Amino acid sequence: MTEAKKPKLVGINHVAIEVGNIDEALAWYARIFDFTLRGKGERNAFIDMGDQFINLTLVPTAAHDGVERRHIGFVVDDRTRIIELAKAAGARMVEGPFLDFLDPWGNRLEIIEYSNIQFTKAPHVLRGMGLALAKNDKAKKELADKGMAAE
Repeated sequence: MTEAKKPKLVGINHVAIEVGNIDEALAWYARIFDFTLRGKGERNAFIDMGDQFINLTLVPTAAHDGVERRHIGFVVDDRTRIIELAKAAGARMVEGPFLDFLDPWGNRLEIIEYSNIQFTKAPHVLRGMGLALAKNDKAKKELADKGMAAE
């Protein structure tokens, strides 16, 4: 007897980020990133990213104690001002080969520029977001090696 076919992972609809205060988190993230608020409740706020979103979730015990708790990679259109904006917001920069910093609740954010990675938004989603972005040669090769090159 063969094992039944398993569902294939195809992407991420959203990621929940634990924060200690929804309003403070929205204000802090707005100091660094340009975003549209999708919705807000007492225990959650939702930040749009085109066809995906971030769910800021209230966890009262999500206090930052200097220890990295979680790691998420954010893709941005241009990261040239990220260090300046993150430092101005009070982020603790993380040493290493990547552009990483901690938010006030210990979430480690790795900031990656769209052109440099295989992650790809569909052209109609980019248009809807008001973006015209392209991949660099390394990212194009990475996609081509997987049979996912743009036509």
